[in-house]
Amino acid sequence: MAQALAGSTNQQVDSFGRLRAIDAVLVIGGSLLMGACAHISISLWFTPVPITLQTFGVIFLGLTLGGWRASAALVLYLVEGMSGLPVFSPHGLGGVAQVLGPTGGYLMSYPFAALVAGLIADKLSRRSRLIAFSLGAMACSTVVFALGAFWLATLIHKPASTIFAIAVLPFVPGEVLKSIAAIAAAIGSKRILS
Repeated sequence: MAQALAGSTNQQVDSFGRLRAIDAVLVIGGSLLMGACAHISISLWFTPVPITLQTFGVIFLGLTLGGWRASAALVLYLVEGMSGLPVFSPHGLGGVAQVLGPTGGYLMSYPFAALVAGLIADKLSRRSRLIAFSLGAMACSTVVFALGAFWLATLIHKPASTIFAIAVLPFVPGEVLKSIAAIAAAIGSKRILS
């Protein structure tokens, strides 16, 4: 009996270790995906905020990895960028300066936005995956835009209408397209994995 109990405990420990290893691989992979998404970047002449695929990455990670793993991947991404690794958009100063610069609010919002997207998607996906993922994507984008615009407003001290015009409005059409693409990719990857 004692041997059976010990064998069961060892299997549980091995299983726990494998799950943690899988989590670590997913978190590291998520941070690498964000680095790739950041380098697909277009600067705009009227705003310090470039167009990137980063919000696609944030939404995709939140919907596929779940809130907590996606959030961990994005914290790792920020740590990588702040330590000087070239994972941020090339249209910034890099390192800590990029996190403290005009796009810092967007960058700092990513772990929270992915957490929200993942938690909403996980909570509601039992009813309809498409609706759950759509609501998760909308919540994610709202968090990113709100924190990004707030941070930019504190740095440049412009009226709210100006901030909205340079930090939110020009990015809404692209955000809709990126959200649709992220939702489709997340649903496709869930189907492949299940």
